[in-house]
Amino acid sequence: MIKNISNLGDAALYCDFGKEVNKDINTQVIKYFKAIQKKNIAGVNNITPSYNKLIISFDLKKTNFNKLKKIIDNIEIIKGDSIQNKKFEIPVCCEKEFSLDIKRLEEKLKMKEEKIYESFFEKEFFCYMTGFIAGMPFLGDLDENLRAKRLDTPRVKVPKGSIGLTEQFANIYTFESPGGWNIIGNTPLNIFDSTKEKEPNLINPGDLVKFKRISKEKYQNSNFNPSSTHPHQIYLEILSEVGLLGSIYFPSLSHGNNTLHSKPCF
Repeated sequence: MIKNISNLGDAALYCDFGKEVNKDINTQVIKYFKAIQKKNIAGVNNITPSYNKLIISFDLKKTNFNKLKKIIDNIEIIKGDSIQNKKFEIPVCCEKEFSLDIKRLEEKLKMKEEKIYESFFEKEFFCYMTGFIAGMPFLGDLDENLRAKRLDTPRVKVPKGSIGLTEQFANIYTFESPGGWNIIGNTPLNIFDSTKEKEPNLINPGDLVKFKRISKEKYQNSNFNPSSTHPHQIYLEILSEVGLLGSIYFPSLSHGNNTLHSKPCF
């Protein structure tokens, strides 16, 4: 539950759920996020969930800190209620050209390459938050035996679609970007679509993700190439579709007009 609500500048409110980073606390963050979102409160401009915090920015002409705090204090979250998740299966190619840091991980983790991949692909991940770059999902929790620190010297460019590991999290680079995560593969899927103003993120806080290993042939024959700027269509099976959470995105980061199509799988 919320431990403290305080001002964050003149026009934002900060809900603190504690210092721990785990699925139980993050689930509480997401429940409040959804509850506040459903209320459609006048003057609220944006709601930003993170691991254990919730930031609400607002228009001072329409509301203020005290009004919002009172509304949040009166929100009743039922302990036993579960959040409604979407489940995704993300294809990943782990050929040498994509697995930039697998040898480093073998050394750091003292595990063979295949054992690293076996542990990784067996795991179902939970999306804690999106951020750093538009739509990038932070997915936990890696098993203890797969946890490694960031690179000592971050790369200037990490390819779009790269799958990275650091400490307890995995992520997916939604654009080419600087970064210091340990890269173990690449997905041909477009995880962020800037042409979709309302729902640009494929993966949102609370969603569940499982990765599936694919061959280089399947990767090359897919309809989307991460380095391309031309429109493509990708078909993703959504294993379970119930609701969608909102998130922040930045239209200025648009990289082409890649389009994602999804089909329900029952």
